[in-house]
Amino acid sequence: QGTIAMQVTDPWGNHFEILQSSDPSYDRAAHLGSQPILDGHPPSEGLAIKDLTIHVAPGSNLEGISRFYERIMGASTVNISDSSVSIAVGDRGQTLTFRCHPDGLMANNIRHHDFSFESSEEVDNLEYDGKTSYPMNYGPHISLYISNLPHAYQAAVDLGVLYVNPRFKRRAYTEAEAIDQCMFRVIDVVDPLDERKEVILRLEHEVRAVVTRDGKKYKSYPLFEIQV
Repeated sequence: QGTIAMQVTDPWGNHFEILQSSDPSYDRAAHLGSQPILDGHPPSEGLAIKDLTIHVAPGSNLEGISRFYERIMGASTVNISDSSVSIAVGDRGQTLTFRCHPDGLMANNIRHHDFSFESSEEVDNLEYDGKTSYPMNYGPHISLYISNLPHAYQAAVDLGVLYVNPRFKRRAYTEAEAIDQCMFRVIDVVDPLDERKEVILRLEHEVRAVVTRDGKKYKSYPLFEIQV
């Protein structure tokens, strides 16, 4: 239709279509939400990604994925079938969908993490200080905002899925650090009912707080009003 577009595939096989705007100056400002804005442009309401679909290996424990998000995030499942599960994230109809890869058994080696166990002075110092050592992850990660960060943090600890990525300066080894940093991370998705805690998939999550320790809206929270 005469639209200028670019097809992009990232290193993990995700496909994006980048379209040229008919009004670049306006569109650039229109999608900034409550982030710092361009001079002369008023703030605009943050837009939403309606769904993010993540492929998993055939036969994955989809009910376990559902229970994981309910336990850690308090997120409900809106749809589940033999091949996919969709989790409600936020109050704008957004979903996080896990779908069995359409290539069937050919996709058994699918993964969303890229661990590195390389040693560094900084990591060695963490071990010396008595803190748990975690591998660096160079794979993609997703960020989610949550209203009750301490509750989610404790649920992650109880489930044994707390993760710290040494790549980043902001690290939460304790609940107090998580509250101060307004975030913590998990990477192993496991079924809370599985006594063996077998990893269903690995996908790094940066779980962010809606508010800071003093109750103010966290600076990068994209909505105008705090959602409770």
